[in-house]
Amino acid sequence: MQQIRYYMLGEQALVMELSPPVSLESQQKIWGMVRQLEKEQGVRQVIPGMNNLTVILQAIPADSRAALAGLREQWENSSAAIPESRTVTIPVIYGGAAGPDLAEVARHCQLSPSQVIERHSAALYTVYFIGFQPGFPYLGGLDVSLHCPRRAEPRVSVPAGSVGIGGSQTGIYPLPTPGGWQLIGQSTLSLFSAQRTPPVLLAPGDTVRFVPQKEGQC
Repeated sequence: MQQIRYYMLGEQALVMELSPPVSLESQQKIWGMVRQLEKEQGVRQVIPGMNNLTVILQAIPADSRAALAGLREQWENSSAAIPESRTVTIPVIYGGAAGPDLAEVARHCQLSPSQVIERHSAALYTVYFIGFQPGFPYLGGLDVSLHCPRRAEPRVSVPAGSVGIGGSQTGIYPLPTPGGWQLIGQSTLSLFSAQRTPPVLLAPGDTVRFVPQKEGQC
């Protein structure tokens, strides 16, 4: 059975944290809990994460133990929410300058670079949540044969559109930023634009499919 921790983060935030593994079933229940909590009086913001949820209150609770007990009760009584979703196709140029860590991922996984590309692009991924930076999707569904540790030394700057693998997850960097994921490809598709409504391309529950492209096609 999945273990669950409930604790205070500072004076006004409640945290619920599920132990591994990450599953779509648990994430859907977290989405359902978000919908419940956003209607609660005294709640300022609800922030879903991967296997966790943070609730920021309007004021410091008079009894933190009672507040955490209430969060536990909310979880026990919550039901899964399956949001309206789309399937979004993302073109990716794999390897070369676009994916400088492809060979390292292949070596670690004891596969050829072409096998890494084939397996990475064959899966259908679910957006579990958006975080780290505006529009960054944490995707569930990476083939276990492609699980690979993050780089020992993070890069000072990762180009926008970079597709990477970090542990058991894959994701896409919407904006240039420091990062430690293994970069296997790049897309020119914009995941975040302040001039767009909504500014973020993907949303929790969306399905993502990567399509290999040749240089100049993206």
